[in-house]
Amino acid sequence: MEEYDSSQYEKLSVAVDLLVFTIENDRLKLLMIKRSENPFKNTIALPGVFVGIKETLDAAAKRGIKEETGLKNIYFEQLYTFGEVKRDPRMRIISVAYMALVPIEKLDYKAGERTISAELVDVEELLASNKKIAFDHREIIKYARWRLKNKVEYTDIAFHLVEEEFTLPRLQKVYEILLGKELYKANFRKKIAPMIEETDYITVGDAHRPSRFYRKKQADDE
Repeated sequence: MEEYDSSQYEKLSVAVDLLVFTIENDRLKLLMIKRSENPFKNTIALPGVFVGIKETLDAAAKRGIKEETGLKNIYFEQLYTFGEVKRDPRMRIISVAYMALVPIEKLDYKAGERTISAELVDVEELLASNKKIAFDHREIIKYARWRLKNKVEYTDIAFHLVEEEFTLPRLQKVYEILLGKELYKANFRKKIAPMIEETDYITVGDAHRPSRFYRKKQADDE
């Protein structure tokens, strides 16, 4: 190692970009910030930070979301790595995107460091518009939306968008929003039956027929 000369190699930077999805008023929303710095000053973007030289990717993701939106204790999973050569006008930067799904009831955010504001943006409306988005974040959002739609078919990811106890109509609506289509009630309930269990609670004060609350069934090893 004494003979190794790192100066002979070009340097690049690594960043993390963070996608926090929720559902508000039966619409899929994404938490975005408005940048207070160049490049793309006053433009909406995903929250994100550079990864420190002694920092893990996961640690950078947690730090970034706290610094730019005030959120803490959010679980992220790695989504994809974006490395187009000219994706950032400042320098060669590779970005690792992280994704989280959070019930709207647990989403308490604010503008943080280096941001003008933090806001929930309607995902479908944003992708259908020509609204300017910083860097290659439109492509990152497109990929994340596609990934969500596919992943809900074979995982329990939709449960992250409801509270611990939920009604079946509410859970079905979340599935429909993520899939972008209506589902037959009987087929849906048959599919999710192995994943849920009843609670002792029902809705009260509704104009409609009371609904039973359910919770996600815990795995045997949990």
